[in-house]
Amino acid sequence: MACLALKAKVLHNGKWREEDASVLVPGDIISIKLGDIVPADARLLEGDPLKIDQSALTGESLPVTKNPGDGVYSGSTCKQGEIEAVVIATGVHTFFGKAAHLVENTTHVGHFQKVLTAIGNFCICSIAVGIVIEIIVIYGIQKRGYRVGIDNLLVLLIGGIPIAMPTVLSVTMAIGSHCLSQQGAITKRMTAIEEMAGMDVLCSDKTGTLTLNKLTVDKNMIEVLAKGCDKDMVVLMAATASRLENQDAIDAAIVSMLADPKEARAGIKEIHFLPFNPTDKRTALTYIDGVGKMHRVSKGAPEQILNLAHNKLDIEQKVHSIIDKFAERGLRSLGVAHQEVPANDKDSPGGPWEFVGLLPLFDPPRHDSAETIRRALDLGVGVKMITGDQLAIAKETGRRLGMGTSMYPSSSLLGQNKDDAFSALPMDELIEQADGFAGVFPEHKYEIVRRLQARKHICGMTGDGVNDAPALKKADIGIAVADSTDAARSASDIVLTEPGLSVIISTVLTSRAIFQRMKNYTIYAVSITIRIVLGFMLLTVFWKFDFPPFMVLVIAILNDGTIMTISKDRVKPSPLPDSWKFSEIFATGIVLGGYLALMTVLFFWAAYETSFFPKHFHVRDFNQNHFNMTDDKVSSKLKEQLASAVYLQISTISQALIFVTRSRGWSLTERPGLLLVAAFVIAQLIATVISAVADWKFAGIRSIGWGWTGVIWLFNIITYMLLDPIKFAVRYALSGRAWNLVVNQRTAFTNKRDFGREAR
Repeated sequence: MACLALKAKVLHNGKWREEDASVLVPGDIISIKLGDIVPADARLLEGDPLKIDQSALTGESLPVTKNPGDGVYSGSTCKQGEIEAVVIATGVHTFFGKAAHLVENTTHVGHFQKVLTAIGNFCICSIAVGIVIEIIVIYGIQKRGYRVGIDNLLVLLIGGIPIAMPTVLSVTMAIGSHCLSQQGAITKRMTAIEEMAGMDVLCSDKTGTLTLNKLTVDKNMIEVLAKGCDKDMVVLMAATASRLENQDAIDAAIVSMLADPKEARAGIKEIHFLPFNPTDKRTALTYIDGVGKMHRVSKGAPEQILNLAHNKLDIEQKVHSIIDKFAERGLRSLGVAHQEVPANDKDSPGGPWEFVGLLPLFDPPRHDSAETIRRALDLGVGVKMITGDQLAIAKETGRRLGMGTSMYPSSSLLGQNKDDAFSALPMDELIEQADGFAGVFPEHKYEIVRRLQARKHICGMTGDGVNDAPALKKADIGIAVADSTDAARSASDIVLTEPGLSVIISTVLTSRAIFQRMKNYTIYAVSITIRIVLGFMLLTVFWKFDFPPFMVLVIAILNDGTIMTISKDRVKPSPLPDSWKFSEIFATGIVLGGYLALMTVLFFWAAYETSFFPKHFHVRDFNQNHFNMTDDKVSSKLKEQLASAVYLQISTISQALIFVTRSRGWSLTERPGLLLVAAFVIAQLIATVISAVADWKFAGIRSIGWGWTGVIWLFNIITYMLLDPIKFAVRYALSGRAWNLVVNQRTAFTNKRDFGREAR
């Protein structure tokens, strides 16, 4: 295995020796030449510039130029040149080492566990308060028996604890995960779904995600310098000077501009092709046309093509101005020249070269990227471009995509290397306002995500390479795009199977729908805890009414068992990022639960203390004042019938509450899922039959007949009608906005200064 270790050529005691890269220390002088993998972070000494491939660090496939005094980073590859350098960092202190260290030391604590803990603690505290009050009243004031007290405490424990909550939420996420996989998003961590619903900032890689990672020519911007030529002729000449097989990225981009690649050789006879080399920096093709004349065309670096031109001095200023114009917009320039070869000899220098034109090369945005970003903004998700490419290219891409050009170089980010030009801006504010950052390395991406999280943003990060792994791991939602490396997939939470960002938008919408189901259930669960604890506590304290624990168990089995169908419920995704808001969950739960508890108390009072129901609906009388309550048999029978009535009243209105908590507006206008309706109907039909005909001595209930069941359903329907207005009142009290949800179910995200942009 030693032979596989990375080697470095090191200057020791005036002699060059080859040693393992692992023994290098800062201060060592090393030699870097064509094909070498840079063994450590180093600073270039005197010599000619290098071409360095930093794709392992930045994800950008095209090499960058490094001049003497510039830094090169461990893991990058030398593509051209030879120079000496001094080592400045090794091991875990290199950029690459820091990236690996960031991945290893990043831990993720999901919001889901925090939510379960918070809601669980709230329910337990509510139950504990009810239990303490009942113990004081039952044993201290009412002086009742030990068994009676235990039964009443069991009612609060069995009915108050949301035993189905972990199962319901987990099943909802599991079904949602399956749904996402069908849309092209494989979920590795299910809790990432609820975090995706709250995502308000998406940091996206540029190359291959927002763009095609495929060079192309912007035909509208081609500059023609030769008389008698047009843009099509410039393209044809450039294609003629390109390979048709074994193409590099530039050849492929040029030839793809033709309707048929065969046009590049149509009507000519190829004599000699000069391939690209680092010295000449151009390609050339010598050919004979249809009338037997020999020509030569060449394409390559504009400076090299300009040096060929016979009229260099006349056109030099114009060519440089065009190159600068392209560069300002992040476009790479490609020059094209033509000459005749009168001697008809391929080795002949030929006649004067004519500079034909300049072509701008650009990695174009995906066809759906601009629309995807617009939809993301409408959904309240700000998109920031995080790229290893040059700043000018990043700005041009942002301009074309409509995502803004407020972008900054990576030098504006980190401590000691921070650019003084940006030092006046607070770091967090700079990151929050920026539309993107260019020239970034893994540590920069990690820092951007960390700072956004510190500003209470739910941050998503897309990436495809080793360089993205630390940020993917750190982000609330790490998204590995299609064809990403194993390292990126390992560090991510969601893996996309389709290219581009469009699948992310559908994933966001689906995640919000899934989250909406979970939030609907949590509000329901909190409400039920409050209504059970408060309702039964009041009945016990004021009327010494002992509800049988077995019937609370029946309520739990029927209602909690069938409520799992909410995982397939039909819901409307939130128009804006949604997250766990405990104030909303607890406030809504307390108010709705308290209202239902008071309605149960009102029902019990009307049935037990008055003759209202018998008088108006001609049902049997449960008014205690009309019975000899000193007779144990009479008293027991009456309370068993009341227990049956209270059971049905609580069971039906409690489960009906889910239709209120699941809706953003009026519950009767938002059609629920068929499974949820079927589950409610089945569960409450069973409850109605039990209440109407069951005489269960062991359970402490006695049948009340169909008349009373009809009265209870009518009472609960009236009770239900006030639930929506109460829900709106709570929402208004919390946010000051409720009526817009009564009338308009959805509001589009159109103008917001957040995420670094003015109103659009």
